[in-house]
Amino acid sequence: MNFVYFSMSIYRQFRYWLDCLLLKWVPPSLPAMQLGPDGSSQNPTMVQFFTWDARHPDMSWWEHLAKEAPRLAALGFTQIWLPPPNKAMEQTGRGYDAYDLWDLGEFDQKGSVTTRWGTKEELLRACDAVRQCDMNVIIDAVLNHKLGADRMETFRAVRVDPLNRLKDIESERPVKGWTAFDFPGRLGKYSTMRWNFNHFTGLDWDELAQTNGVFRISSERHKGWSKWVDTENGNYDYLLGIDIDHRHSEVRNDLFSWGSWILDTTGACGFRLDAIKHMDRRFLLEFIQRTRNHAGKKQMFAVSEYWSANLQLLIPYVRAFCGQTSFFDVPLHENFYRASKAGASYDLRTILDGSLVKLRPGDAVTFVDNHDTQVGQSLESWVDTNFKAQAYALILLRPHGYPYVLSRQNVGSNEHHGRCVFYGDLYPNDECYDDGTSRTLKQLLLARKSFAYGPIVDYFEHRHCIGFVRMGDSTNAGCAVVLSNDPMLDLTTSKVRMNVGSHHGAMFCSLFDSNRTVPIDHNGWGAFPSSENGVEVWIKTGERQ
Repeated sequence: MNFVYFSMSIYRQFRYWLDCLLLKWVPPSLPAMQLGPDGSSQNPTMVQFFTWDARHPDMSWWEHLAKEAPRLAALGFTQIWLPPPNKAMEQTGRGYDAYDLWDLGEFDQKGSVTTRWGTKEELLRACDAVRQCDMNVIIDAVLNHKLGADRMETFRAVRVDPLNRLKDIESERPVKGWTAFDFPGRLGKYSTMRWNFNHFTGLDWDELAQTNGVFRISSERHKGWSKWVDTENGNYDYLLGIDIDHRHSEVRNDLFSWGSWILDTTGACGFRLDAIKHMDRRFLLEFIQRTRNHAGKKQMFAVSEYWSANLQLLIPYVRAFCGQTSFFDVPLHENFYRASKAGASYDLRTILDGSLVKLRPGDAVTFVDNHDTQVGQSLESWVDTNFKAQAYALILLRPHGYPYVLSRQNVGSNEHHGRCVFYGDLYPNDECYDDGTSRTLKQLLLARKSFAYGPIVDYFEHRHCIGFVRMGDSTNAGCAVVLSNDPMLDLTTSKVRMNVGSHHGAMFCSLFDSNRTVPIDHNGWGAFPSSENGVEVWIKTGERQ
């Protein structure tokens, strides 16, 4: 048994090495995408403009977005990630319980014309307000499944082991499920397709037997689970609801048409692609390529959610998509979560280890938290307040992900990796808001907008206190950043000695407290302390904007 385990471990290490080697021939995705307004030299930054239970007490969510657009632009955001705008299975649904992708709050379906977020007219006005503020809109595309069917149908299916979807645990038999989608309120507008069981691969409820489970739909037309999905649970094609068969020609044509239509209708510049480990990779690659080839969409933005903290599992997907989509850096989020839980026992010098942004910065969209990581959600892994500010400083103020630079040589300053800020950390809400985090985050966003430019030099030398310097460019002076994770650290003696380049003889002051200063010697060196909240940003005196 030990020999088998050892052999499998060696095999996995070899596959990972091979995948990393082959990545050299895969172009990075983000340099070819639109990350902000055309011609802008501003650092690109995305905001996820919703939480799981997001609601506004006085207006629709789309009206709230339209009102906040100028403020978001002032903070330096260039992309706004919207919640799924489609009609859900119920009026309060977030859109991840997708019923009708073609209904954006226009038709009386599922008990309401409006979606949870508002009407189609309000959505379009919000999108226009965002563009008027020189920001782009990102659509959350839920293409994996449907929920809330209009009728039940009877067909044959096989119940499979939830932990091994390739193993049948019952013989094929008749089942009855909610698989017929007629969209009676839309009456064929935009799309005439009506869905039935032939368009799906699986479901989780048999009305005949009153039984929950994972059922693989079977017939002469059905091909079983797609083999071009993640191998977790043997085959992870099925996630929830009624699972879409992306090999069916009618399904493919309808979703291809929707991709171009939704971008044209909203003026959005791209997609956040939900739950891609459960979708046929070949379909999704073609969906991205077809939509990008649509008129005026050559630089279409795409970021995919492949939820795994294991970089070895993520890298094959990066390679398979051939530079057509970026990926959320879940491994880095996991590092932040672990650092939050471990407190002062965490070695900050390792904070970027095993992350996508360290290996492939041109494919990484970094984030700290999102709607799925909130407390009580399915992927709960909330980064607490003891490390939230440090995590945001790492994703907002660095140009890329390499944690250590040999001989402290300067590294190029291109900003071709994405960053995403969570609404729940920025705006007051009843789910996860912390006032101190919000105040610090706003200051870090302004620091990114005004100072985080130019090459970087890293000083990752101490377990509990690390630093880096952005050297600035022809129009921005740069900054020095110090992070710590030990509340017992003596800030008067625990400092990071860093060189700020040509600013010799100058004085640097704290972005958060201008009374705190650090003198720079004639060789450009200064001894920079952190602060009580674990983050300090130092700028040249007189550069404050």
